[in-house]
Amino acid sequence: MSSSEVVPPATATADSSRRGAGWDLLGSEISVLFRRRRTWAMLVAIALIPILLAVAVRLSSSTLAPGQGPPFLDRVAQNGLFVSFTAMVVAIPLFLPLTIGVVAGDTIAGEAGLGTLRYLLVAPAGRVRLLLVKYTGAALFCLVATLTLTVSGALIGAALFPVGPVTLLSGDTISVTESLLRSLLVAAYVTVSLLGLSMIGLFISTLTDVPVGAMAATIVVSVVAQILDVIPQLDWLHPWLFSHYWLGFADLLRQPIDLGSFGQNAIVQVCYLAIFGALAYSRFVTKDILS
Repeated sequence: MSSSEVVPPATATADSSRRGAGWDLLGSEISVLFRRRRTWAMLVAIALIPILLAVAVRLSSSTLAPGQGPPFLDRVAQNGLFVSFTAMVVAIPLFLPLTIGVVAGDTIAGEAGLGTLRYLLVAPAGRVRLLLVKYTGAALFCLVATLTLTVSGALIGAALFPVGPVTLLSGDTISVTESLLRSLLVAAYVTVSLLGLSMIGLFISTLTDVPVGAMAATIVVSVVAQILDVIPQLDWLHPWLFSHYWLGFADLLRQPIDLGSFGQNAIVQVCYLAIFGALAYSRFVTKDILS
């Protein structure tokens, strides 16, 4: 065996140490995130959205006409499985982006504000690895938040209303089991929809040491994008806004499933991940942590 084929023990140990440190850092980040009272308070607030919606419909003595109120609301009383879909429509414009803004905006700025950022960057962690870990934690919260809303809606819907085969937007009827799978697919769609905003929040978080400022800025960006999306004169811009396809999950409630919006949404989110991921990297690797 030539000397060029021999891996120096010190190098192998260093690589193993860096990999171990990365997984330890990720585990620590997830543990800290989901031990915070703030995180649980936001998840409880998200879970309350379908509960309040279902209770309001249950206590109401009036019957909604088709198309009145948020989409699917007129179907809730006939089938409790529509509670999750209606709650998702209600939560996407404000409640979910608000919670994502809090989590993503706190990623780097929160550590900087507490003075712990410099300690996290002690070798073998590294800045790039820390960025990846922080974003992974924010992305995981996106998934947990959407699943919380979906599961809460399914449970309260089953508790307060009849549950049976679901009539889709295309007029076809599917079984309860398939409708639950569609609910999980909708949750996946919404999770993907929030990934671009999470990366924007991470980038903003690298710009400041004030977490509240980063949180507020991320939420403002979300609101501005949705405002731009309803201005007809900017229709050329709409397909490139990260919020444009947020409500496109309705295409998943047809037979056969139309994945066109899912694919377009994923492409847009990947573009935002690439652009703002590169900006976050450029900013963070040159950021003065010690001063």
